[in-house]
Amino acid sequence: MNIQTKNWRLDRRHVLRGIGASIGLPLLDCMADGAALPAATEPKRSVFLYIPNGVNTLTWQIEKAGTDFEFTSPLASLQRHRQDVTPISGLHHPMVLGKHHNCDKVWLTGADVPSSGGSFRNTVSVDQLMAEVQGASTRFPSLELAIEGHSLAWSRDGIQLPADRNVKTVFERLFVGEQGGKDVVRRRLNRRGSILDAVMDDARRVNQKMGSADRSKLDEYLTAVRQVEIRTDRADAWLDVPRPGLPNDAANRFTAKLDISRVQEYHRIFFDLMVLALRTDMTRVITCMICSESNGGAIPDIGISQTRHGLSHHNGDPEQLRRLTQTDTFLVEQLSYFLDQLKAHQDGDGTLLDTTQVLWGSGMSYGHSHGNANLPTILAGGRKLGWKHGRHLDFNLPVIGQYNVADAGAHYKICGRPVDSKAHLSNLFLTMLHRVDVEVDQFQDSLGTISEIVA
Repeated sequence: MNIQTKNWRLDRRHVLRGIGASIGLPLLDCMADGAALPAATEPKRSVFLYIPNGVNTLTWQIEKAGTDFEFTSPLASLQRHRQDVTPISGLHHPMVLGKHHNCDKVWLTGADVPSSGGSFRNTVSVDQLMAEVQGASTRFPSLELAIEGHSLAWSRDGIQLPADRNVKTVFERLFVGEQGGKDVVRRRLNRRGSILDAVMDDARRVNQKMGSADRSKLDEYLTAVRQVEIRTDRADAWLDVPRPGLPNDAANRFTAKLDISRVQEYHRIFFDLMVLALRTDMTRVITCMICSESNGGAIPDIGISQTRHGLSHHNGDPEQLRRLTQTDTFLVEQLSYFLDQLKAHQDGDGTLLDTTQVLWGSGMSYGHSHGNANLPTILAGGRKLGWKHGRHLDFNLPVIGQYNVADAGAHYKICGRPVDSKAHLSNLFLTMLHRVDVEVDQFQDSLGTISEIVA
């Protein structure tokens, strides 16, 4: 590199011509002509549901482990699903302890985050590893939703995938498709390929002239764009596959204008859409943020006008704690409704719930002091995937002997620092990955799988 003559410098227009034209366009150098769909596989489905700011852990905590446990008041609606759920206590993300900011962003990744809450480079989320395997057989590898807030899903490059928050938009994308018909869409995809063919040589030459730091940045970008390539390739392959027919009232239900102040109805239409997407095999992997960690979670239906963030900073006030428990109860009731709907649909010789593993939880346990150990976690479904339920799996009790929620201060300590340092949430993720045929030896900081709840 001749720094004196500055031969290493690149004309900005040349860079823009070489790589700028590829922004938002797929790299098609590995796209085969006449892309074919892979052979159908047995559906193995996964859903991840996130609630913000933890729970009122004093009323939430189940105090007995094993099969002979009792659901606490906020969890009472799960009683009818007792043999299909496993409440879990004591899990945590080691690299997130004491770093309350960005808990939602790393719930499915376990990545290290700055204590300041500033920007950071995330890692791949567990759902996207599942989508790489199970998503190969579906029109949409994964579905990212948010009733409020943002996406829970992150690519292999630590890039957050966008979330859909509009039921009508999601329904039309899934079951209606792009306007103009498949021939118009295919011409549009082919036109993108032609444009890229003209600029790819320049992009490669630019890459050769860059320094290592710039080349790394460009490679990161190109990797992200290659994901668009894969999606475009898939879109072309699926154009000739008819979308599933639905009753007319389905379209009317999911495209009608919604009143977001009617929170229960609003939540349940999202859950109904998830069920529809799963049972038509449009996707097998779904993530959904239930509400925002910063300013979401008011529930006017039950007289709660405060956000969950506000309620979680209760300072021990009994009324605030009562309201927080009330919202915990409401959110678990919506989970129970979702499980009802999954059970209501047959899937082979079982139900849709039998082939769907559902994880519901939060990246925080005790919101007032931002405790993020002993995370509230509920695993449900997936009997045909090899799960066995009907017990409370507790990693705290073997160490502490018994709970004493009457001593709030002592219990909050359990929610601030892990009792069992080996009880990593990533252990559960690794176990879930294996249930859906993702063959990896480790996920993030996992130490092994959780054998106690595998049949």
